Amino acid sequence: MKTTPEHIQQILDTLPSRPGCYIYKNNLGEIIYVGKAISLRNRVRSYFHGEHDFKTRQLVKNITHIEWIVVDSELEALILEMNLIKKHRPRYNIKLKDDKRYPYIKVHWADPFPKVTITRNMVQDGSRYFGPFTSAWAVHQTLDVMRRIFPYLTCDRDITGQDARACLFYDIKLCTAPCIGAINREEYRRVIDDLCSFLQGRTEPVINRLRQDMEAAAENLNFERAAQIRDQLGAIDRVVEKQRVISSEKMDSDVIALARTNGEACVQIFFIRSGKMIGREYFILEGTSDEADAEIVAQFIKQFYSDAANVPEQVLLPNDVEEAKIIEQWLRTRRSGEKVSLVVPNHGEDRELVEMATENAIETLTSLRVQWEADSNKQQQALGEIQQALGLKEAPNKIECYDISNTQGTATVASMVVFEQGTPSKKLYRRFNIQRADGPDDFASMEEALTRRFKRWQAAQEAKLEPGQKLDPSFALLPDLLIVDGGKGQLGRAVKVLEQFDLFGKVPVVGLAKQQEELFLPGHQESIMLPRHSQGLFLVQRIRDEAHRFAITAHRNQRNKIGMASVLDKIPGIGPARRRWLLTHFGSLEAIRQASIEELTAAPGITAELAQKLKTHLE
Repeated sequence: MKTTPEHIQQILDTLPSRPGCYIYKNNLGEIIYVGKAISLRNRVRSYFHGEHDFKTRQLVKNITHIEWIVVDSELEALILEMNLIKKHRPRYNIKLKDDKRYPYIKVHWADPFPKVTITRNMVQDGSRYFGPFTSAWAVHQTLDVMRRIFPYLTCDRDITGQDARACLFYDIKLCTAPCIGAINREEYRRVIDDLCSFLQGRTEPVINRLRQDMEAAAENLNFERAAQIRDQLGAIDRVVEKQRVISSEKMDSDVIALARTNGEACVQIFFIRSGKMIGREYFILEGTSDEADAEIVAQFIKQFYSDAANVPEQVLLPNDVEEAKIIEQWLRTRRSGEKVSLVVPNHGEDRELVEMATENAIETLTSLRVQWEADSNKQQQALGEIQQALGLKEAPNKIECYDISNTQGTATVASMVVFEQGTPSKKLYRRFNIQRADGPDDFASMEEALTRRFKRWQAAQEAKLEPGQKLDPSFALLPDLLIVDGGKGQLGRAVKVLEQFDLFGKVPVVGLAKQQEELFLPGHQESIMLPRHSQGLFLVQRIRDEAHRFAITAHRNQRNKIGMASVLDKIPGIGPARRRWLLTHFGSLEAIRQASIEELTAAPGITAELAQKLKTHLE
């Protein structure tokens, strides 16, 4: 029976029996899991006693440190847990698969003449938001339809109503031209309010009012205006026809369903407004292996509605969730205090809706798997084309690519990206903060990065690891193909390093020229050009772009840290070690500035006196 490490047991013995969140970290200091509990003591201790599934056993095996945050209620714990998961995206938590923020439709309602745009961030600026959507293309399509029904501004003019002439969009009926006074402020805002109602599924009040306006225009012999409204109503009818009436109860509901296969989980959500389905979206979740359906659904609800622009009065679910009452309480705060019900229907129309959503989730997941398999075939084709072009003995299943980024020689960073089977393996990405290169010398920087990479490989082969140091999978195995971005010059440095480690001839290496995507082999004067529009070229371009992106990102982070460090260096008592601990612990200068004295003293090496100095200097 495995015993709990002594330092972990000491933490377990001191845990409070209060609500809060617990944070598990690995030996690298990375947050690998975040959870919440009514009693921190009981919940955290349960991980280290009794039988658990494979995923939990792997989690516990990697826990080297535990932190916790006490709060006053279970609701506060739930909100804190969601924020921590969103911020850190821990490896063992269930989470939405895409890192990126989803797009929203934003109506700039606080402006006198509101515009309608697409954004990926919701801010409290008086605007109205609709979403999130999983596809930016779908958002553009929606707005294209909306603009033909409710023409809205897209230009940057200062609207005075006194302009001499309108733009082309007025002539093609895609703008109501408040710039020339063709519509006043109140009338324009009513158009945008109708657009908002339409996006919310409130179509009947809009249609009724437009019909009244059309009749009034006709009675006043304003036949041109009546014809415009008639055309507008026709466009609305064509859209509304596609909104299927699926519930006799004219309630606002979201219908959530789950499908799972081979470790993948797909959640389908239907948006029902006033009994009509106005849209649907699907989301793929990761970290779902060995998790119960109810837990996946619960985590989806928390993550989706933390960013959703609107929360309906009812959410239909395929199964009960353990935290239903506390989630309802939280959703009520998201709905300005109005009641929200989580319902698991057993019969009737609502049950049929859940079953229909489940069928769609299954079909979506099946379709996605077909796409993934098709992509896999393209990847195999790409690797085969690269193998043939470079004369390799085997397809390069593991490809490493290196790039250099700096600003006039400062904060130089080398990126190492790894593609396995033609797809990025981000867990194996590494960056090297260049130390020895003097000035902007990309060649010396590349040589240093590759030397450090293969020294790590050499140490792994000889098992020369420092006490407590673990084998890094990024360096333990040699690549099937090494790509250096920079053409012949960088290729020469790569060959030099490979020769130093007796790997030249054993590790295939090529230099990639940026402009024409030419590939240079050692000892060959002529470059190799992969055929345009070939899968092999597409893969090489993607690898090169990923190496460049990762290098730029790492360089910016390094440059920002240098800027932060320069501020911290001016504070008496803060040397390089304490500065490094502070930046590692808090992540940014702003986070250090906002931290309390108690939070500062929690950082390694920071006494109460130093914490006070930090506050004084930074404020």
